[in-house]
Amino acid sequence: MLNRTVAPFRIHNVRLIDGVNDVPIADAVVDVDADGWITYAGLAATSPARREGTTLIDGAGGTVLPGLFDCHTHLGFPSDRSLIEAALLIDPVLGTFQSAERLRRTLGAGITSVRDLGGLPSGYRAAVQAGLIPGPRIQTAVGVISHTGGHADGTLPGGRSLDLDYTLLADDVTGVRVAARRMLRAGADVLKICTSGGISSAHDDPDDEGLLDEEIAAVVDEGRRHRDRHVAAHAQGRAGILAAIRGGVRSVEHGFGIDDEGCDLLGEAGAFLVPTVSTAFQPLDSAKTPKWRYDKKVRWAERTKTNIAAAIARGVNIAVGTDSGMTPHGENATELWCLVELGMGPMDAIRAATFNSARLLGVDDRLGAVRPGYAADLIVCAEDPLKDIRALSRPDGITFVAQQGIIHKSTLPCDGVTGALTSPLSASQPS
Repeated sequence: MLNRTVAPFRIHNVRLIDGVNDVPIADAVVDVDADGWITYAGLAATSPARREGTTLIDGAGGTVLPGLFDCHTHLGFPSDRSLIEAALLIDPVLGTFQSAERLRRTLGAGITSVRDLGGLPSGYRAAVQAGLIPGPRIQTAVGVISHTGGHADGTLPGGRSLDLDYTLLADDVTGVRVAARRMLRAGADVLKICTSGGISSAHDDPDDEGLLDEEIAAVVDEGRRHRDRHVAAHAQGRAGILAAIRGGVRSVEHGFGIDDEGCDLLGEAGAFLVPTVSTAFQPLDSAKTPKWRYDKKVRWAERTKTNIAAAIARGVNIAVGTDSGMTPHGENATELWCLVELGMGPMDAIRAATFNSARLLGVDDRLGAVRPGYAADLIVCAEDPLKDIRALSRPDGITFVAQQGIIHKSTLPCDGVTGALTSPLSASQPS
């Protein structure tokens, strides 16, 4: 069992980016009480007297921010080998420990909350909550609902099925309702559907349509009927994007083919775009990638950058997701650099990864901001990410990570002792 003791602490000698306001505070103090809640966040000059028994942490001139969110992960997938190898060659017990390692490494990179959209059973959420393993707060879809031959169909080009236990195929309204209920029974916090084909799936293309309109509506209705759980749609091509939004999903995942009509519909629906644009910046090795996938990636990469840049310029509602598993684990904040490369301001990118992502996950009443009354999910970056957004994507540059006041990682001086709170979260192995 992990040590889950919370001691009140104060972070000083930091600039504060609170996840909400446009202007950082150059010399700030953040106070956290013994229950892990923020009691003060603001100017050092107007901070209350330090309470007796409060640990003083020197931020070393770094930047304190809300813990970052990644709203599209696949922590059950290795990022350094194919899904085929993972499904067929990795012992399930070994795979469980590898997933736990990815959770640990993701937390160490400053990602304190994730929404996993396929491949992570709900038991990992329970294990993190119980303190059995370190990891981000988890909302999980458990699996993915797709139609036969669609994006989540695990049948290989040669006809052999991988029989993936996290995919459910359904081809009519009754089928998708049963599939949604099975995911909910398995502990899903959110339902994941496919309304388009994909780049990484062998049998279709992003421009192909996925679930029918009435099938999308049926899944959305099942979510509504079960404590208003939201629906996330894998939607890469234009037709799948429009169908997903019109069907009532909460978020469009990827959205590579989004156009003005899609941006308008997102705004009207109050829905979110989770662009996972780092996948477009990540090159594939043509010698190690099946030709069908490589050709689709080449065809869609620049189109993706153009369309997402236009959506950013339109000011659509963006939350941050990386598709980690398809992209490297533990380098999640690279997505923020990609968004900035496509025209988003650094502060807007940070806000997308904090308060706006908290809004998508429905936890913005307690997470996503550094303000009194919010949970002390905090990170410290050694540099100023407003000057270099890439600072957030360097795990060694994340010098402090706390969740609800529980300090999981710190290399900062603590009451005059350097590294007194250091934990093993900074270690990493690829998986």
